[in-house]
Amino acid sequence: MRSFLTAQGSGHRLALAELPPATDDMGPAASLWVDAGVAFQTMLGFGGAFTEAAAHTWLALSPPQQDAVLRACFDPEVGHSYTLCRVHMNSCDFSLGNYAHADTPGDTALNDFRIDRDEQALLPFLLAAQRIAGSPIRLLVSPWSPPAWMKTNRQMNHGGGLLPEYRDAWARCYVRFIQAYAERGIPVWGVSVQNEPAATQRWDSCVYSAEEERDFVRDHLGPQLEAAGLGHVKIVIWDHNRDLMVERAATVYADPQAAKYVWGTGFHWYGEDHFDHVQLVHDAWPDKQLLFTEGCQEGGPHTGSWALGERYARSMINDINRWTVGWIDWNLLLDQQGGPNHVGNYCSAPILADTAQDRFECQSSYFYIGHFARFVKPGARRILCAASREALEATAFVNPDGGVVVVAMNRTEHALPFTLNLERSGPPLALPARSITSLLLP
Repeated sequence: MRSFLTAQGSGHRLALAELPPATDDMGPAASLWVDAGVAFQTMLGFGGAFTEAAAHTWLALSPPQQDAVLRACFDPEVGHSYTLCRVHMNSCDFSLGNYAHADTPGDTALNDFRIDRDEQALLPFLLAAQRIAGSPIRLLVSPWSPPAWMKTNRQMNHGGGLLPEYRDAWARCYVRFIQAYAERGIPVWGVSVQNEPAATQRWDSCVYSAEEERDFVRDHLGPQLEAAGLGHVKIVIWDHNRDLMVERAATVYADPQAAKYVWGTGFHWYGEDHFDHVQLVHDAWPDKQLLFTEGCQEGGPHTGSWALGERYARSMINDINRWTVGWIDWNLLLDQQGGPNHVGNYCSAPILADTAQDRFECQSSYFYIGHFARFVKPGARRILCAASREALEATAFVNPDGGVVVVAMNRTEHALPFTLNLERSGPPLALPARSITSLLLP
């Protein structure tokens, strides 16, 4: 068995390091029980989001530092080997300003549709990442807002809704975007209907009721993708917090004509946890998939925070143990302020760059994500895993090559003794305080 460890108060960051043996003064050892003979969902992968802010920050670094960032995220040998990522269609809050690809009012034929803005930063970032990855990245495309002229409030910010007379033209914008990216060598794996459709934000946003999202998928987006020969592109609904994901899924999936176009439900982590809702959606509609599509630490960069990484791993363990097949972080990297962001909505990212000094720093979230992304390969199956103590948070997988990966976290202030039971019981080991480990078994 090989163990990789990240621990607060030590130099271990995804380091190959043997876990120390448990000692008697630690108390009884918890049991971490794993059965590779009982398998659940197949994993798609892990990754982050290509935003204009991330791309702008990346381009501000020197070529050697640009390469180092890409290798940290996408290199399959020395980095996280990200395989599942997200990009915004039109602008989002982590853009340098509002923009739309179909920006001519009344142009329902989309004669002026163009992605010139993406060619400035986003596409160079995506293409460079794809080269480092060595293969196409599964890319989820999400809009924050239709063009202002298609909306009830005539602006991209502050919510508003999609005007009924422009539903078909807006659906064709997805088609044109997918085709334009494909022409530049970037295939699109899936689209979500709308980022956070229940939120009116001071930045790019658009509100859909559950019925409006259902009807848009059924009558416009699904048919337009099929008509363009893009029926293989996955459609993800909701793309918002766990709190209302059950109600949203119920409305859309209750309509067979809408449900036939939908691959699954996407969700975020803002607000209350509601991990039980992830399980409920799977239990009610087991033929549909679950995908975590966005999460970040809000309210600034939080440089050096250890709790940041623990928040990530806690969500990843709980979501995956409830049938989630992929997990996408928000911005791949940001500047030291937690931007740029055109409305000052600064947030943290796993990699923060000081472009003036031409350097970057990996945050705890980067290392905690790595305990999943580096070792759990696309096509891995989650397997049965149970811990006898709640403080020992864990999940387990069998990779396509047959190797078993167990990820276990200890968020307490004390070392946690445990025994790993896989076919036979191992010796008691100690998981250090405020740490996470990936255990690899052939």
